[in-house]
Amino acid sequence: MVLKVFFPSCCSSADSGILIGRWISEQNSAVILAVVHFPFIPVQVKQYLGEVQRVTKVSVSVLGSWSNSKQEKEESLSEFLEDLGTIFCHEPWIQISKEGDSKFWSCSTLQKHSKNPQEEEIILVYYDQHKVMLSHLHPPLDTAGQRAEDASKLSAIFDTVARSRVLFMTDRYDEGPIKLTHWQSDGVEASIIVELMKQASVPACMLLTFLLSLLSGICRSRVLKFWPLSFLWSKLSTCEQLGHRLQHLQIISSNKKAQNQNQLMRKANIFVSLLIDVALGILLMSWLYRKNRIGHLADTLIPVADHVAEELQDLLQWLMGAPAGLKMNRALDQVLGRFFLYHIHLWISYIHLLSPFIEMILWYVGLSACLGLTVALCILSDIIALLTFHIYCFYVYGARLYCLKIYGLSSLWRLFRGKKWNVLRQRVDSCSYDLDQLFIGTLLFTILLFLLPTTALYYLVFTLLRLLVVIVQGLIHLLVDMIDSLPLYSLILRLCRSYRLAAGVKFRVLEQQDGKPLRLLMQINPLSYGGVVQTYRLPTYSCYPRDSWASLCKKLFLGELIYPWKHKGEKQN
Repeated sequence: MVLKVFFPSCCSSADSGILIGRWISEQNSAVILAVVHFPFIPVQVKQYLGEVQRVTKVSVSVLGSWSNSKQEKEESLSEFLEDLGTIFCHEPWIQISKEGDSKFWSCSTLQKHSKNPQEEEIILVYYDQHKVMLSHLHPPLDTAGQRAEDASKLSAIFDTVARSRVLFMTDRYDEGPIKLTHWQSDGVEASIIVELMKQASVPACMLLTFLLSLLSGICRSRVLKFWPLSFLWSKLSTCEQLGHRLQHLQIISSNKKAQNQNQLMRKANIFVSLLIDVALGILLMSWLYRKNRIGHLADTLIPVADHVAEELQDLLQWLMGAPAGLKMNRALDQVLGRFFLYHIHLWISYIHLLSPFIEMILWYVGLSACLGLTVALCILSDIIALLTFHIYCFYVYGARLYCLKIYGLSSLWRLFRGKKWNVLRQRVDSCSYDLDQLFIGTLLFTILLFLLPTTALYYLVFTLLRLLVVIVQGLIHLLVDMIDSLPLYSLILRLCRSYRLAAGVKFRVLEQQDGKPLRLLMQINPLSYGGVVQTYRLPTYSCYPRDSWASLCKKLFLGELIYPWKHKGEKQN
């Protein structure tokens, strides 16, 4: 059989002692975690390992001996190391010895309690203990067959080192009876700034949790369930984004400790996303309030709205004539044209009525950028929806009229074929009609058929205008979704410390010598940027349903409405 010994590269220069780690019998592997130096008392070592095992829930034990002879190897030390196997009683007892500065070590096993000891081939695998402890192994997306089995074997190694964090908290400056060598035995890594932030974060999180619970209680109150407020809360994208950010604040201010690596990364991604969002919002707010840019924007808004209204009037005048040489139904064309022109007149009056207050409204709206760039973008989307409300009304009128004629023609077409729609069974059944019904159906079918081109032209024009507004709002919400869902912390971590996000490992064969064990160097393969986004992408609340092209074309042909908002409960992951 093949025995795999995972040895930390930081312990290659450690003084002689005993090897402590975890024995994984299923894989016939030994994961070395630290070296205990001479002198030591075996009872104290066993007590220390028992405390570590109780805290970490990892079966840590003494696996063998380590001999680092700076000079020629002494016979008494070799015999003493062999006798340690009878004290700690581990099968097999691993003996690793290094002579001087040689790169090629001797490695052997002892099986004193075995009746039929077998000579095992040993593979010595060096690994970076610091990187393995801080990294999180991500299993492959295709977890089938051999790849899933290999991932589980590797995850056992990573999990053993990560859960033994308590073992690495002791350094050589501690006055305890046991001296260890591991990746931070020269001094425990710490930062005064990080420790101060940890101490200050506890009262800050408690205060933020109280404020958020108070705010969420107000949001869940019955006041918001009445008709006007509930309608606005469900239709305005600003309210949806504020509710989404409120949930994010509740997650990161929660006192509950993260149970696993994914929850910890999710909290970190949300925190960094909020920081960047607020920072971009403050930059936008500082740009708006410089050089009276809000006043210039308010002065530009009214002429732009008047220009759009004039272009719509010219378009309706063109439709009321002979558009593109098409012959329309004169009476219906005049009625629809005057109806829409009257709505434009009402819209212009509405805009000029609000013109004295637009600058003040924009001034207060600009303050909302301190809540984040996404909130400001959602407010911009709602402002576009309000400024183009007349286009939405035109689209609704045209779509309803066109839909009425399409369904009327389809029903009358079934009448010609002697069929009808069975509402109870939801199917088309045969039916016999008398002469009067067929005559009236023929007249109605002829009228609707000749009026259809005029209605279809108005519907087509206003649908194109509506789609233009929806595309603009969709681009804004696409940017909001990107800021909300991108795992920025994970991407920064992948850029700066790629070993923290491990997709797997690769083994590099080192220089070999006859009679010495095979030496391998385990290196971490980082997760790709696409894998980082796919793994840690945050859930979003999109304001547009994900319709396929076939579904969208079907809606346009049948005259069904395209809503610019999300219905409640449609959560996009």
